[in-house]
Amino acid sequence: MAVAAPGQLNLDESPAWGSRSVDCFEKLEQIGEGTYGQVFMAREIRTGEIVALKKIRMDNEREGFPITAIREIKILKKLHHDNVIKLKEIVTSPGPERDDHGKIDGNKYKGSIYMVFEYMDHDLTGLSDRPGMRFTVPQIKCYMRQLLTGLHYCHVNQVLHRDIKGSNLLIDNEGNLKLADFGLARSFSNDHNGNLTNRVITLWYRPPELLLGTTKYGPAVDMWSVGCIFAELLHGKPILPGKNEPEQLNKIFELCGAPDEVNWPGVSKIPWYNNFKPSRPMKRRVRETYKHFDRHALELLERMLTLDPSQRISAKDALDAEYFWTDPLPCDPKRFDIHEFSIYASSRSCMEG
Repeated sequence: MAVAAPGQLNLDESPAWGSRSVDCFEKLEQIGEGTYGQVFMAREIRTGEIVALKKIRMDNEREGFPITAIREIKILKKLHHDNVIKLKEIVTSPGPERDDHGKIDGNKYKGSIYMVFEYMDHDLTGLSDRPGMRFTVPQIKCYMRQLLTGLHYCHVNQVLHRDIKGSNLLIDNEGNLKLADFGLARSFSNDHNGNLTNRVITLWYRPPELLLGTTKYGPAVDMWSVGCIFAELLHGKPILPGKNEPEQLNKIFELCGAPDEVNWPGVSKIPWYNNFKPSRPMKRRVRETYKHFDRHALELLERMLTLDPSQRISAKDALDAEYFWTDPLPCDPKRFDIHEFSIYASSRSCMEG
């Protein structure tokens, strides 16, 4: 992994960023862990405010600061929106820390670095997985509208999220939804001429163009993921649960039809197309499979799960879809009470999936 050399971490911010110690916070419980490090629910000692502390994993870095963390911080510092998670500050631990087993948890810098986020009570996957839980149509419209609003803001500011999935959509007890985990996010240029990695987006939510090996793409990759989330909320379970990349592509083709130069001009030039193109004709079956969906929901889903990314609906146009302007209308987040879900203590929101 590329790193920035010591002294090169310039995030164009006032000296206050990174000047406070993590000792200003009391860790209450661990709420997530993964390749990125650990996430803790914590209380700021002076104000009593509850926050989420995301520890930046440094033990794999021989020198410098992880470039992926720099990228995430820089992106989050330029995004300020009600539907995007707020990065409040960066704090450090002045010396080696001990884990729950008493083992020193440090690195050659003798300390740790934490990102401090606003705390969110739940994530969408955690809520969806609760026994007997089914969202109402006004709730689904409410969450989808917030997701699309936040994503449109990101895309206008030339940021691709590249990991839209339920566990990265955080929800508070007032029903407000925020996009989180920008660890795979990247800035992009409108000409889409830059080469980007195609090994992004969790498999079940990864669009066909990435699975076929393209390295030139734009906001449409996020909109495919949104379509998968939308159908999942209406259907009650993930719609394309592939076990590996070939199986994922096959599931996509079975639902959306086989790609060809008619429905996706230029597809035959994508690097891995000839390796994965179906050996038999496959027709599009979205309307047939989800014929029980509301007509306007089905129309919107069709435009989100369009094989050709150049024809896939944008977040801005999706917000204007009839689905959001017909009865039942999206409810106000504050009109439904998520506190009733809190009897299930198992779902604490994670800052990452």
